[in-house]
Amino acid sequence: MVRQPLTPEQIEAGRRLGALLRRARADRELTEVAHAAGISPETLRKIETGRLPTPGFGTIVCLGDALDLPVRELAAAWRGDGQPWEAAS
Repeated sequence: MVRQPLTPEQIEAGRRLGALLRRARADRELTEVAHAAGISPETLRKIETGRLPTPGFGTIVCLGDALDLPVRELAAAWRGDGQPWEAAS
């Protein structure tokens, strides 16, 4: 199967998600958060910088747990509306 190129909207969504994760990580070491989430530091670095704009759902859940961020907040950042899922539907 051939993977479709990401749209500009998906790329921007990845940047918003990465920015939220960087803010939530604050002064915690990247390696510490990556380890707590069960991912490699390089994967977290790519997500935070937008070079991996569409991480897997499990990765997002684990990062949310490691950073004490609800999945709803992560989803709102992805959508760019700042609203919880229920408010957007």
